[in-house]
Amino acid sequence: MEKEAGHLPLTRIQKLIGRTMLEAKQTKAFGYFSVWADVTDMVSMRKEYSRQTGVRLTTNDLILCAMARAAAAYPQVCAKPNLETEEWEVPERLGLGFAVAAPQGLVVPVIQDAGRMTLTEIAQASDALLRRARANQLTPDDFDGATLVLSGLGMYGIEWFYAIAPPSANGIVSIGYIADEVVPDEGTPAIRKQLNVSLAVDQCAADEAAAAAFLRKIADFLEDPWTLTKAN
Repeated sequence: MEKEAGHLPLTRIQKLIGRTMLEAKQTKAFGYFSVWADVTDMVSMRKEYSRQTGVRLTTNDLILCAMARAAAAYPQVCAKPNLETEEWEVPERLGLGFAVAAPQGLVVPVIQDAGRMTLTEIAQASDALLRRARANQLTPDDFDGATLVLSGLGMYGIEWFYAIAPPSANGIVSIGYIADEVVPDEGTPAIRKQLNVSLAVDQCAADEAAAAAFLRKIADFLEDPWTLTKAN
């Protein structure tokens, strides 16, 4: 039976998201990049690290940490260009946001000062924010200062996509689901776990070379995940 046409009222959160996403598209010169990462070792490392430390480590935590380390290597991805002084203005603190489908709608809580955090600290901070988001207990301070954002839709079977960064952020990293793929391994077919990592970034902040190098750095960390447990 064909569904009758009608009207679905927008919630306050949906109205806000619509306005901010439109503002972002109108004010940023987004460039789009994508890379595949072999995360076979990351999947096993995540489980082992959680057992060793007693800290619940998620795939998102590893990617957030990789984003923080990559941003330290390529700070122009986070910078605001000042054409008058001909300088890059890099934020003193790195705010990493991550999209959460909360009961009140899609929200983006922010891990403050993530560039100075260890992998364990990022995992603990993201878990605390996630719990508060799902309980509708986030405060305005929890949304402040996003420089880079992570969004994932792998739970819906999405392989890859490009998300829109909120106006406060320079860029957004998007991930799909981890897929088993047959790839050559020294001439022999092998099943490896592959993850697509995509980036939409303001090209006023980072040109193609910087954006590509930043994304490649994230993939390198995910392919050698134990490096993320070392000191910054």
